[in-house]
Amino acid sequence: MQISIVIPLLNEQESLNELHDWIVQVMQSNHFLYEIIFIDDGSTDGSWETIQELSEKNEHVKGIRFLKNYGKSQALHAGFKAAQGDVVITMDADLQDNPEEIPELYHMITQNGDHVVSGWKKKRYDSILAKNIPSKLFNWAARRTSGVKLHDFNCGLKAFDGRVVKNIEVHGEMHRYIPVLAKNAGFSNITEKVVQHQARKYGTTKFGAERFINGFLDLITIWFVSKFGRQPMHLFGALGVLMFIVGFGFALYLGIDKLFFHPTGRLITDRPQFFIALTAMIIGTQLFLAGFIGEIMVRSRKNDTRYSISDKINI
Repeated sequence: MQISIVIPLLNEQESLNELHDWIVQVMQSNHFLYEIIFIDDGSTDGSWETIQELSEKNEHVKGIRFLKNYGKSQALHAGFKAAQGDVVITMDADLQDNPEEIPELYHMITQNGDHVVSGWKKKRYDSILAKNIPSKLFNWAARRTSGVKLHDFNCGLKAFDGRVVKNIEVHGEMHRYIPVLAKNAGFSNITEKVVQHQARKYGTTKFGAERFINGFLDLITIWFVSKFGRQPMHLFGALGVLMFIVGFGFALYLGIDKLFFHPTGRLITDRPQFFIALTAMIIGTQLFLAGFIGEIMVRSRKNDTRYSISDKINI
């Protein structure tokens, strides 16, 4: 299998037939061996019935249906698990991603040796205030925090070496940061390609302003995981030792002062340094214990798919 096209969707029935026909036209004109994997993320509009109809007339169409809406990351996780292609292409189902980009994305992976090629919607047809400006701020923060120099982390059109998707775990809201996950897994050849962005033809967007808030929170999470996910004691232990030393220093100062310089002065418990010392040592101990607990969790955690599949087609 040359190409697996993974398409997560939620209530996109109106666009599925047109998208399918467009992809098939591109695949056949370039003589690709391909599969199209639709992941229905709990649609309620008949999207699954349309996927079933497409699979009956095209053996290359496969489908996965979730019991309910779990999110795009979980949909991509299921699609990556099922994908068999040497190159895996992800795209949205709303016709805003152009299938004509697929051949060049494929050749960038197979001929240039890139591990990840991320689309860059340089010219967008979204609302400036609702999406463009927040997106620019988000992408700037993501570049600075992750060290991955991409202009458009949110673009759904991406290409991956097949090995990449089999060696990363996409969960929570991490679909924006798949290139960062790939980098953390050792796949460092990450580049981008300017792609055509098209105005939505059917329906409305499924993402609101909260996606940017969640995106920034996930950015902090992935920064922490990439730095300290394997050895949380390096962060919590270091902070705990530092806080404990500060608290112990204050306690030592109070003890020496009371024993040798002011034995008849105020009680130690009446001095503010006592509470600083006590608080710092307690916080230090708690941080140190958090590091130990984190280490135990890292070593004992098991894979959690966090979604339930109700039906499959050709998988």
